[in-house]
Amino acid sequence: SANRAVDRHLDALNPRTADRHLATGRLRVVDVAAPALVSLAVLALSAAMLNPLALALAPVAAAYLALYPYSKRFTWAANLLLGWALAIAPSAAWIGVMGSLAWQPVLLSAAVAFWAGSFDIVYHVQDVRFYREHGLHSVASRFGIDGAFRWALLLDVAAIVSLLALGVWMELAWVYYLGPAVAVGLLVYKRRLVSPDDTNRIGMTFFRINAYLSASVCLATLAAVLI
Repeated sequence: SANRAVDRHLDALNPRTADRHLATGRLRVVDVAAPALVSLAVLALSAAMLNPLALALAPVAAAYLALYPYSKRFTWAANLLLGWALAIAPSAAWIGVMGSLAWQPVLLSAAVAFWAGSFDIVYHVQDVRFYREHGLHSVASRFGIDGAFRWALLLDVAAIVSLLALGVWMELAWVYYLGPAVAVGLLVYKRRLVSPDDTNRIGMTFFRINAYLSASVCLATLAAVLI
């Protein structure tokens, strides 16, 4: 909700996003602010029911999610900051259950940050011309499309290495490693679908392949824990 509200004026100018609800006026800011405030209240109540550390950090997480959309206005690392927005979840879940933080969930959060940052970099290749024309920042607008794909590859490798290291560190059952193995296959397939010379299928890559990847890692992890 915050992301859409913050960027509504930019979305209205961008041909790719001009049909979004806030950009067209089909929804008003208050229409997305109301459910956002309700979810914020649910977050605070839920965190309070878990433990003191969860309650203390809940507003920090909420503030990060509300503020990171502004980052594209001043730093090319905005795509990486999006990755860390999603990476809050694994460590937050650990805190919710354990009442404290350890390094293992931080490593899992790093894997999520690398993976999410990678696909956000590729996704925003579509907007490189618009970003440059309007003084916005992304990896693609800073380093070019070829450079963006190199960044994405580096982050994909870092994500897989982090997942493998986590399995070894936590001595997870062998079935866990099926998740990173499937992830590697999907990332290779993504590279065959989308390249610096052919970005027409970015939508499929962003919405489908990443969903399959995350589900595969989740199911393999669950199986390893149950075993």
